[in-house]
Amino acid sequence: MKPFKLLFCTFLFSILGASAQTETDSIAKVIENNDIKLSALPYYSYGKGLGLTSADSLFQFNIRFRMQNRATASFSDEEESEFSAQVRRLRLRFDGFVGDPKFSYVIQLSFAAGDVGVIQEGQNINVIRDAIVFYRPNRNWNIGFGQTKLPGNRQRINSSGALQFTDRTINNARFNIDRDFGLQVYYLNNNPDRFGYEIKTAISTGEGRNWTQTSDNKMAYTGRVELYPLGNFTKGGAYFEGDLMREPTPKLMLSGTYHFNHGALRAQGQQGNLLFEPRDLTSILLDAIFKYNGWAFQTAFLQRDTDNAITINPDDNTEQRFVLAGSGFDAQLSYLFLNNLEVAGRYSYSTPKNQIQNFLLESEQLSLGVTKYIWEHALKLQGEVTYEYGTIGLNPVQNSWYFRFQVELGI
Repeated sequence: MKPFKLLFCTFLFSILGASAQTETDSIAKVIENNDIKLSALPYYSYGKGLGLTSADSLFQFNIRFRMQNRATASFSDEEESEFSAQVRRLRLRFDGFVGDPKFSYVIQLSFAAGDVGVIQEGQNINVIRDAIVFYRPNRNWNIGFGQTKLPGNRQRINSSGALQFTDRTINNARFNIDRDFGLQVYYLNNNPDRFGYEIKTAISTGEGRNWTQTSDNKMAYTGRVELYPLGNFTKGGAYFEGDLMREPTPKLMLSGTYHFNHGALRAQGQQGNLLFEPRDLTSILLDAIFKYNGWAFQTAFLQRDTDNAITINPDDNTEQRFVLAGSGFDAQLSYLFLNNLEVAGRYSYSTPKNQIQNFLLESEQLSLGVTKYIWEHALKLQGEVTYEYGTIGLNPVQNSWYFRFQVELGI
């Protein structure tokens, strides 16, 4: 009887194992056919994280994390040298689907001091970065409702973990649009080897993420067009910097965004200090990306404008707050060697609107970066040196340098 029992158990486990494998393969096939990797997700990741799928295939949950640890040494003509070390970013992300892969969700939380910001009395802690539900009925349409990044400048859309340098450009910090709560509708028509395009739209509150103060009952409107004349980049290469895939044929992306924030309450629309009076803000964001055989080039133009950038305190006319209005230009070029060592150079020029030239620094930046990719963008070592020259009005301010080392790790 013992040999019979042993044979029976072996047969039973074989059937269960085959059934589980078939079910897993079926889930994977459904996800692949539905193209569940959405272009609207908050950041690009090479890994799939740690995932769980329910036995009935009606629920999937993935957990991911990433962190950036950095040390910086800063030098200036007019200020004392400074050394700092910090956890710049620490994020947790959860994503998956409920009921059907067509209904997906993304949640991202931040915990580092630079992410959460200054905690003010009576205000909530700014932990939630993304909380959005997507419905994708087919490969072309994608509809999202909740809080996430608006379809703005490509470097802003890209994850901070998918950058060639330790941070985004000064123009992205000043003139870009950011996360907001609202409705986003995308039409995606991509092809691997021929012309493709994407149209992205959003209607949002205009006040930014986790806004809890009184609303102005006005909205922000965003429209973006992305063109891929030579077909898609390999493995979503338009969503991470550097040619890590060493594109075998040239790839190009051209894009533009128009954003109108009606009655903005903050200096940068979705970010910044509160203004004394609301302002209508108009933003124009243009991008281009080219990759081929280890070479990568990208450039951008960013502009924010308003009729009157200065607001005055009605109770004290000597106190002013201004919109961060102006424009900037960025360009960066890199080459990835066969040993996954990359060298990159970047130039940025940022100029404020004439009306606020005495308040906001006009600056030029030159950066040189070296990155060693150990596991693509998920595990990398980065070194950067940046030089900045700035003026306010007609007065030169200072020359400054910083040297930075950073470790990026995530799944």
